Amino acid sequence: MRGGRIMALALLVAVAAPAAGAQTRLGADIESGLPWHVAALQGASWSLVCRFKPVTYQASRYDTEAWANRIAETGRGSRGGRLPGNDGSCTVTKTGGRGAVAIAMIKNGEAQVAVTTDSAKPAAVGFF
Repeated sequence: MRGGRIMALALLVAVAAPAAGAQTRLGADIESGLPWHVAALQGASWSLVCRFKPVTYQASRYDTEAWANRIAETGRGSRGGRLPGNDGSCTVTKTGGRGAVAIAMIKNGEAQVAVTTDSAKPAAVGFF
């Protein structure tokens, strides 16, 4: 029993260690990657979740090693931003209102766009 726990812990450390080393260090520049844009018509509200490779960044001068692999936002109307890197995916879910909600991303001149009018069917785009 005890040997099994030790083996499981050793396996967990062996798997997690390379992933921790694979993080990209960004400093304070956390919006330097892929652009995303949400458009919502007729007052529609939405929630957005974007996922990307793990990064560490300077959240404040006291927290210089914050870790992230996703962002989550909510809003109404249009909003844009950037992911921290050049790979990632975003999913937008309509949370209210009458209009449609769309998500778009661009990488190297290639655009991906997805639209939803149904809160049960999120729209998703991504580049990996």
